[in-house]
Amino acid sequence: MSSVLIVTGASTGIGAATARLAATRGYKVCVNYLRQREAADSIAAEIGGIAVQADISQEADVERLFQTCDRELGPLTGLVNNAAHMEPQSRLDSVDGARLHRLFSINVIGSILCAREAVRRMSTRHGGTGGAIVNVSSGASATGSPGEYTDYAATKGAIDTFTRGLAREVAGEGIRVNAVRPGFIYTSMHAKGGEPSRVDRLAPTVPMERGGQPEEVAAAILWLLSPEASYTTGAIVDVAGGR
Repeated sequence: MSSVLIVTGASTGIGAATARLAATRGYKVCVNYLRQREAADSIAAEIGGIAVQADISQEADVERLFQTCDRELGPLTGLVNNAAHMEPQSRLDSVDGARLHRLFSINVIGSILCAREAVRRMSTRHGGTGGAIVNVSSGASATGSPGEYTDYAATKGAIDTFTRGLAREVAGEGIRVNAVRPGFIYTSMHAKGGEPSRVDRLAPTVPMERGGQPEEVAAAILWLLSPEASYTTGAIVDVAGGR
């Protein structure tokens, strides 16, 4: 039976790199996207998968995403919770409630809803055969990202905690739950934050003295999904050049 994987936020960056690498490892991949349909369709065509538009902050969209994958690719065996939102750099005293609701609804609630749907399908408690979930956190959860993204960092801190808790909750039901914590990675996310060259500015603070590539994070994600990580759950793997 083929392995079936959903990657959220997979039209660009780490998600796209993960979808491409997963396809080379034999996965049938569902490429989720929010707005970038052309990019998502291109990746799906390239890897022989499907592209499904869904706003993961909306419960009905999450349910439709998983139902579409069930129908078109078959029983789910893996989930990569990659979709995330970032707002422009700001100190906390300039942040309003609407910004916080946007961040937490996508980065936290959306990821938890996706994990719920994955558990309902993969858990032996529900008749599934097991599987793996990898949550994409951020090095910001460890540093707090002062003066730039303390609210974004808080959402990723929640993901770290959720990863540990869910891992223990479903460990006896055939599901492994882990996270990767990327550092400064060359993706378009930094442009959304208002500083496209942020990685270049901060690279000298990294022990390896460079920023990372999405493919380097994808490699860690695929390891955590694979049987090679069969005794690993509740782990948070830093992919941050030693920072």
